[in-house]
Amino acid sequence: MAKTRPSRLEYSDIPDLVLSQIRARAMAMPEAAEVQAWNGRRWVIRRRSFAHVATLGNEEGEATYLIFRSSGDELTVLWATGHPFFRPGWGTNVVGMTLSEDTDWEEVGELIYDSYCVQAPQKLVALAVGTTPSCRAP
Repeated sequence: MAKTRPSRLEYSDIPDLVLSQIRARAMAMPEAAEVQAWNGRRWVIRRRSFAHVATLGNEEGEATYLIFRSSGDELTVLWATGHPFFRPGWGTNVVGMTLSEDTDWEEVGELIYDSYCVQAPQKLVALAVGTTPSCRAP
């Protein structure tokens, strides 16, 4: 009996709506920069990634994912919530989110800002306070 091979993942273009929604929120943060990732796009603060979006596909279809950072109780809750959130399998503070046409972009904005606050130097976090209620002062 022949072995079946797992589906081969293919990298696909990120939908324009997704890219524009994430870009607008991420680039609003002090000193944020957008860079090309090995797959997709990512946003960094001084070379530390705080958001990464990519679309992957196989013969069953495509899915777009946002990878971000979290901390404390929110991290535990996000990991335990289930779909659309998941634990990517690397990092101690990394969360994944499957994006769809039902995505709440306000929630995505809060998650991106929180991620920025986890990764940014405290001096820049202080500048970000007030840009969203979820970004707390050090």
